[in-house]
Amino acid sequence: MFNVSTHDSQQNQQLIDNTGWNVIETEFNPTQLHHKETVFTLGNGLLGVRGTFEEGYPQDFPAVLIHGVYDDVTITHTELVNCPNWLPLVVKVAGESPTETLRERFSMDSGEILNYERRLDLRLGLVSRDVRWRSPSGHTLDFHFERFTSLADQHVLAIRAQITSVDFEGEITIEAGFDSEPDTQGVKHWRTLNQGGIDRIIWLNSKTLHSDIQLGMAAKLVVDGDETTLVSIENASSSPTLTTTLELYPGKSVTVEKIVTLFTSRETEIPIAAALQRLADEPRYTTLLAAHITAWEQVWQDSDIIIEGDRLAQLSVRYNLFQLLAVTPRHDNRVSIPPKTLSGFAYSGHIFWDTEIFILPFLTLTQPALARNLLTYRYHTLPGARRKAQEAGYQGAMYAWESATTGDEVTPRWVPAPNGELIRIWCGDIEVHITADIAYAILHYWQTTNDDDWMRDYGAEIILDTAVFWESRVQWNQERHSYDILDVIGPDENHDRVDNNAFTNLMVQWHLQSALALWDWLKQAYPETSAQLVQKLNLTTERLHYWAEIQERLFVNEDAQTGLIEQFEGFFQLEDVNLADYEPRSKSLQGLLGIEATSQKQILKQPDVLMLLYLLRERYDHNTLATNWDYYTQRTDHSYGSSLGPAIHAILACDLNQPTEAYTHFLRSALVDLEDVRSNAAEGIHAASAGGVWQAVVFGFGGIRMTQFGPIACPNLPPNWTRLKFRLQWRNEWYDFDLQAETFPDTPVGCVSDSVTHQIFNNGNGALRETSVGKQKNCRLGGGFA
Repeated sequence: MFNVSTHDSQQNQQLIDNTGWNVIETEFNPTQLHHKETVFTLGNGLLGVRGTFEEGYPQDFPAVLIHGVYDDVTITHTELVNCPNWLPLVVKVAGESPTETLRERFSMDSGEILNYERRLDLRLGLVSRDVRWRSPSGHTLDFHFERFTSLADQHVLAIRAQITSVDFEGEITIEAGFDSEPDTQGVKHWRTLNQGGIDRIIWLNSKTLHSDIQLGMAAKLVVDGDETTLVSIENASSSPTLTTTLELYPGKSVTVEKIVTLFTSRETEIPIAAALQRLADEPRYTTLLAAHITAWEQVWQDSDIIIEGDRLAQLSVRYNLFQLLAVTPRHDNRVSIPPKTLSGFAYSGHIFWDTEIFILPFLTLTQPALARNLLTYRYHTLPGARRKAQEAGYQGAMYAWESATTGDEVTPRWVPAPNGELIRIWCGDIEVHITADIAYAILHYWQTTNDDDWMRDYGAEIILDTAVFWESRVQWNQERHSYDILDVIGPDENHDRVDNNAFTNLMVQWHLQSALALWDWLKQAYPETSAQLVQKLNLTTERLHYWAEIQERLFVNEDAQTGLIEQFEGFFQLEDVNLADYEPRSKSLQGLLGIEATSQKQILKQPDVLMLLYLLRERYDHNTLATNWDYYTQRTDHSYGSSLGPAIHAILACDLNQPTEAYTHFLRSALVDLEDVRSNAAEGIHAASAGGVWQAVVFGFGGIRMTQFGPIACPNLPPNWTRLKFRLQWRNEWYDFDLQAETFPDTPVGCVSDSVTHQIFNNGNGALRETSVGKQKNCRLGGGFA
């Protein structure tokens, strides 16, 4: 079981680690094998490793996924490929008779498991496993495995295994090797160029079949306490394996270390040479682990969230942040974060809007250098966005709905159904809101960091050339005297090929307004850059005036009296249904009713309008939010619709002073992987949901609002939370928030920035008063994050 399951039981309360840092599995259930492989994923910014066992298990899904290592494939064009596996470490125990040559291989599916615990230490970035195992012959041994992917040196990976005899006397053999021929959901992508071994070291040099990316990997096996122990190399030319044989007797322990180095040709010209050279210089396991732990401590210092009064929330929040921090590239700005991180094969490792809208706010406000890496990826893929626009008959830059290395569109247009029928996928052609989403993330990064140099060199060109695209994408409606954006898909993918999607149109309006304001700044601050972009993008005065006209006249159907916004033209004429009529269920409503039937009903995968009201919070008042919340929330498939929705619902529920409902939505997001609440965690981590969890805590329960003076808090904590602490970096200054449950009005909440203490007071009606250095600022409910 997990220490987050049945969290109200007395037994589970004993299992939850009091520090809030450990995910613990105390029973091995083979039916949950693939789910737990996802949960125990490790990463270090270069690669991710699914939580499979070192010795393997029947029908397991081992995966080593490396940023940027794509190869050609049918249907989805290209996919992030499963790389050769560095984990294999096998222990074999001698049979009953000392003269027997038969050795029993330790495995979780053989013999008898007497005790078991697997642990992911989020603070240390360490997975460990303790097993007491009785072999089929009746020998009892204790196994302790631990491993990490170094955050201090992303090219270093390590495993330590300790084997202790309980009642066995005899020899054990330990074998360490590679799986050189992995497949990616049945597709082979690798060709071995060279492999071998010499003097306690083995190596593997492979290349992808189509993209010609080389991978070099080397490993050594060290016996702790006796480095003179013989380590031999077997099958050097076909499957090099390091092997050592050790004597055990009751009470004796032996420990071995497998140190691995890994490089690809994306980082260095000859990766196998780099791997061998790095391995020769590597110290012992404990030294590598110490450096790794130090690196994680530095990251957690700025990104941790402390929650008191709710151990379930504390652990689940840290788990989601850990998986984001583990996957974020640290030394590469030509890659980005896939929606399943580097933990599974779903979505082929392609890059979506998930990164910009859901993940980047967390990084922008706690790890801005890493946020800059991800945004620079979009600059490097700008040529692909320009090609996509041109191929579709438009101008400027039109970002791909799914992108990989080049930024060209890699969304499949046709996907075979289980019955063989081909289904048309329109997202790559018309889910165009991603272009505005990227601009939104760029502007938020700039406003938060004041990184003028990056905006001058990279961001401005993206925002301006994507604005050129919108100019060519709109159509004039003579009857209404307005501009339309026709034939699109909004975030709610239950309805495709719709006209005037509110989310798209209003984000385009915001985009054009922001582009014009940015242009005014650029001309004044960096006239040479602006002059270059005038020539490169043909930014004529007429074009800029046209942008201003478009943003003023873009059509949106909003009731002037109530503020109710129609999701798209004709949405209110669709069949209205009561979602409660379909309960209980274990799949999405689209899965129950079918694609066509769902598209004819007011059933939402996620509500476009509420997502819009969140992103543009400062533009809409409380009544508009309440009206749209009441209409769209009851029409949304919260349980099995989009995993992107619940965290946003949690934030808006806080804005509406509904912390209990907010907490229900928050848990749907926070536990989506730990407790497999959607029954699809086996496919990989829900990265966007993980980013949404941070936003729900900080912008929802913490009530952070961004002002011209920096972030301030308007907290609305769940009833069981007694304290919430976190840090934010705004314009190169750190703000430390320590928010505690208030028992009566005018109880101060501490907000510290650069040793200047701000006092924030609750006035009893949801508004807060902040005083600082003789100044007074007000924070209204529903204030802005943009």
